Amino acid sequence: QVHLVESGGGSVQPGGSLRLSCSASGAINSVYYMAWFRQPPGKEREGVATVYIRGGHTYYVDSTKDRFTITQDKVKNILYLQMSNLKPEDTAMYYCAAADLILPNFWAPEYYKYWGQGTQVTVSS
Repeated sequence: QVHLVESGGGSVQPGGSLRLSCSASGAINSVYYMAWFRQPPGKEREGVATVYIRGGHTYYVDSTKDRFTITQDKVKNILYLQMSNLKPEDTAMYYCAAADLILPNFWAPEYYKYWGQGTQVTVSS
């Protein structure tokens, strides 16, 4: 089992920045990928960024790749999402997820076995 706890969400004005954190514990050695997903109000969960933690390769969806950065602290087992130039459409519940297999699709939530409880990000003036 892998336990994930997100933190760092909040309210910010358009153009602002936030850094989300995801603290991981448990069977970390079983994990291949860790990712950030988000779920805007009334919409389906969507991928934001993912990292192959064994090699460090990172992947982003087009809407975030120039504004968001996913990083990992392997010593502390913390995953980060640095978000800059935030837009109202970034408003969502943000979730940390972990997968214990080689992903055929980075952005399909069903392939991620472990999930955190989420942290809310609101971008509004």
